[in-house]
Amino acid sequence: MLGQVNLKAVEEHKALKERHDFLLEQIEGLKESKASLMKVIRAIDREIVRIFKDTFEVVNQHFQELFDKLFPQGRAELSLSDPTDLLNTGVEIEAQPRGKRLKKLSLLSGGETALTSLAFLFALFKTRPSPFYFLDEVEAALDDVNLHRFLNMLMEFKGESQLIIITHQKRTMERADVL
Repeated sequence: MLGQVNLKAVEEHKALKERHDFLLEQIEGLKESKASLMKVIRAIDREIVRIFKDTFEVVNQHFQELFDKLFPQGRAELSLSDPTDLLNTGVEIEAQPRGKRLKKLSLLSGGETALTSLAFLFALFKTRPSPFYFLDEVEAALDDVNLHRFLNMLMEFKGESQLIIITHQKRTMERADVL
């Protein structure tokens, strides 16, 4: 026994076929949009890699110069943890104060780490200047000699940017234009 005959089967088939064809067109449109977006993403990634590479080189150069001012006859360098994948790489800081071996930042003393970090921070400032900076207790871990070097570096930046420093260090306050 065949059962009941659907008299509207031809119309239902036509409606379903139209819906199917419409959805196939939509899928093709989505595939084209995805391909177009992937092309844009690849172009943006290439531009990001180029800008990152250029900026990294400039920051590294500034970092080396500032480190040499803060640690006379010392040397420092920035390196990439994965130079083959610039979109996902990390940045490592290697520092060698005079008379010490080249070390990772984490192996330096507290004062050396603070001063090295400040050299890196100011290398970023020098690369992409801003009209003003807020610094909160950045020199707290520095001894007198390193504090003097840091304050001299601040004086160089004073002409380019406004530095707002929160501090308890009397010598830092003495160098300030306004309290």
